[in-house]
This record gives sequence, structure tokens and C-alpha cells, in this order.
Amino acid sequence: MDQKLQAILQDVEKKIAAAKTEVELQSVKVSALGKQGILTSLMKELPKFDPAERPAIGQAVNRVKNQLSELIENKREEIKLQAAAVPTDFDCTVPGFAPRSGGLHPITQMCYDLNDAFRSMGFEVFQEDDITSEMYAFDNLNFPPNHPARESMDTYWLEGHDSGNANEKLCLRPHLTGGSVRYMQTHKPPYRFVYPGHVYRNETTDARHERAFYQYEALIVDRDFTFTAGKVMIKSILSKVFGRDVPVRMRAGFFPFVEPGFEIDMGCLVCGGKGCSVCKQVGWIEVMPGGTPHPNVLRAAGLDPDEYTGFYVNIGLDRLVMMRYGVDDVRLFHSADLRFLQQFH
Repeated sequence: MDQKLQAILQDVEKKIAAAKTEVELQSVKVSALGKQGILTSLMKELPKFDPAERPAIGQAVNRVKNQLSELIENKREEIKLQAAAVPTDFDCTVPGFAPRSGGLHPITQMCYDLNDAFRSMGFEVFQEDDITSEMYAFDNLNFPPNHPARESMDTYWLEGHDSGNANEKLCLRPHLTGGSVRYMQTHKPPYRFVYPGHVYRNETTDARHERAFYQYEALIVDRDFTFTAGKVMIKSILSKVFGRDVPVRMRAGFFPFVEPGFEIDMGCLVCGGKGCSVCKQVGWIEVMPGGTPHPNVLRAAGLDPDEYTGFYVNIGLDRLVMMRYGVDDVRLFHSADLRFLQQFH
């Protein structure tokens, strides 16, 4: 057995010395010390020997194992040092190449700016998964059973959505608003939070619409929260993001999850209010719906609507970025065209 062990030791030593890379060295280690390695196979043969000889044989095998392990680790360090060494023909006087600089996508930057602005006002940032259920996308938000938004012509449903209960019918979230109920169900009032994220709609793309786009929602729920405070919040946020006063108007609008509901517009910054393709020549662009959470939404969250009220806005993040940079086609942000994106670095 001693002669056999010495032969194995010498053979593996030669293979270790010949290894040029860590991959080759690892292969040698596995063949010698792995679960199917030659030394492991020898240990499995111990029951064949006389019981009195087994301890000595086991100790001899372990000594060879330790020797090989040490040789392998020393060789590994040697390979690493060689890889890190500067080549002898390296000329340190040759000018180098400046690494290409990267930057945040303009939509990501806008999201971070809004996070900072809302955090400065005491808001928490909340996020959830892109996949939601019919319960949170529609039922908890006071959508009627026959509302067209539930149809596949508007919402991307996952396979199996035509059976089971509302919690088992899954879809790509068509809006972020369902996240408000999920948050309120797992936190204690009062609430002051925002939740940015991707949403998905089955619609035709054009200069102002995309199938997958970003929204940014904010919700305040408290006792005796005034509606005028919500409008002040909107103007404060937009002014902070754009660094100047931004014209804002609120028009009556209907949304199942708010009562009363409003369409909130800002003056078009692409054309300065004169009219362009982005604002459809009217000088204003819709950036968010808003209003007071509907009593049924508060009930779904486990709150008493006679005790709590609040204010909600859903910011179209892509459109806000279009206003910031004067971009007239939202599809450019999702095109992955580096020529377009490099101007924002």
C-alpha cells in the first residue's frame, strides 16, 4: 500500500506542477481528492484489509491527502501571482484609454429625484411585484365586475385567469394603485407613502403611449386631511423636480378608486404652453389622476371611511421625464438607442 501511495503522490505532483491555469488545477484536485477521486477510492477499500492494518493505512492515505492539498493551494497562489504580474514588454509611458462613463437612465434619475423629494416630506418608499391578482388590481379598487379594464384588450392576464377566485387570477399589474391597499393592509395608519414601478397595458404605442411604462404613485391617509393640502403637495413636488414654478390645473374626472376624482394637468414644458404634438396643441398635458380614496377602497384596506380620508396621485413618470428634457416621443426612452441615452450622462 505504501508503494501505491507513493506512486499516486508522485503522479499527482507532476500534474500539479504542469497545471497552467486554475481550471486545470481544479481538475487535478477533483481527480485526486474529489468524491470520485483516486484517494477517496482507496479509503473505500479499507474494509477489505485486516482490521489491525486499517488504522495505519487510513493514516497513510490522510497524510498523502494533506500533502497534495498543500501542494495544490501553493500552486493556486503561484498561478494567481503570475496572472497579476505586469508583462515584461509592458510600456507604462504609453497613454491609456479613459474608461467610458455610464449614467442613470433619465426615467431612473427622475424616480430617484421624486424619492428624494417625497422623503424630504416624510414619505416612505414602497415597492411590490410586477404580477398581481384580480383582487388587488380591480376588486379592492372598486372596479365594477363588468368594467372594460378587466378585459384582455386592456390587461395582460396570465394563463389560468379564467378560473379560480379573484386572488388566483393573476395578471401583469395594469396600474400601481392596487399596491396602496396591499400596503395599508400590512401597516398601521396614518399612511404617507409612495410606490414607483413598471405597469403594463395592452394598447397601441405612439408618441405618448407605451405597452410597458413607469408610474409613480403617492398616497396620504389620515384623519382630517384637507383636499387643498393635496394640491399644495402636487405643486411643491413638481416645482422641486423641475426647479421652477409649474402651472397646474385640476379637472373633474372619474376613476373607480377615488371620490371625488380629478385629472391633473401641468403646463406643457416642451412647447411652453403654445401647443405641440406632445400636448395635442392645447398647451397642457395630463400627468396624473388624483383625488380622495373611495370609501370602498378604504374599507378593503380595513379602515373606517367615516374616520379616515386622504389624497392620492398617480404620476405618469415617462411623461414627466418628457417634460423635463423636452422629448416629444416616449418610445425613445425604451428604444435602448445609445445615441439617444448618452446625451443624459
